[in-house]
Amino acid sequence: MLIRYGYDLVFQCFQPTLMVCLLDSHQEYDYRVRFKSPFYTTPSIATQTYYDTFGNCVRRFVAPAGDLAISRDFVIEDSGLADGYEQVAQEVPLEFLPSETLVYLLGSRYCETDKLGDIAWQLFGSTPRGWPRVKAICDFVMNHLTFGYPYARSTRTAFEAYNERVGVCRDFAHLAVTFCRCMNIPARYANGFLGDIGVPPDPAPMDYNAWFEAYLDGRWITFDARHNTPRIGRVTVARGRDATDIPLATSFGPHILKGFKVWTEEVDESVVRDLERRSA
Repeated sequence: MLIRYGYDLVFQCFQPTLMVCLLDSHQEYDYRVRFKSPFYTTPSIATQTYYDTFGNCVRRFVAPAGDLAISRDFVIEDSGLADGYEQVAQEVPLEFLPSETLVYLLGSRYCETDKLGDIAWQLFGSTPRGWPRVKAICDFVMNHLTFGYPYARSTRTAFEAYNERVGVCRDFAHLAVTFCRCMNIPARYANGFLGDIGVPPDPAPMDYNAWFEAYLDGRWITFDARHNTPRIGRVTVARGRDATDIPLATSFGPHILKGFKVWTEEVDESVVRDLERRSA
């Protein structure tokens, strides 16, 4: 299967402003790329990339005063398989967890383990350990929260989402991550591209999606409390403790997001040939 994904964004800054953005697919997808456009900006500006402490590729640039349009287009090869159900995956005993996973047991900006610890043990303390426990957390979060774009609020924490019972995909992920950490299962927040491949099309405009990964059986396994069903064509952009670590864009000065378009769709070879022809 071939999947095309990309973005077209317009920022407005009131003065030259340093920005750092997490927009492109994670480096683990590089070997699967069939087509990758340059990073286009209008007006043309210099940009550079670096890797943050979580291994994400960050793009850095100084946006000029006025409008700055940025865009990029990719096509990758994908297995076409949905996220796996790994019911036999077991928890790793705390004393055997790799040191680098321990940070994902701690509370963070949007994941207040101190406020949700007792609630987590009341809800999930009797569930079977390992994959079934994480799945029980996803089931609870999906049923407990009502999804809706009007509910979006950039400051909502996991504890607030639990009490308000509404949110968008990042709130679903934050609450599930927090419950996992409370149950001594390392969990990290992730975001990226997720199209309507193999599912009925969503009429809402496409956006970046958020999900999470739990550390079981010595590896990170993908879970999605928002959709809570295996999905095809998930493309990770970044991973971190929570949304604080991997925002779409951070500006060191005021900016307005004037334009936002994201796409993720299955395509065929003719699309690759057309993109290559147009970029030649």
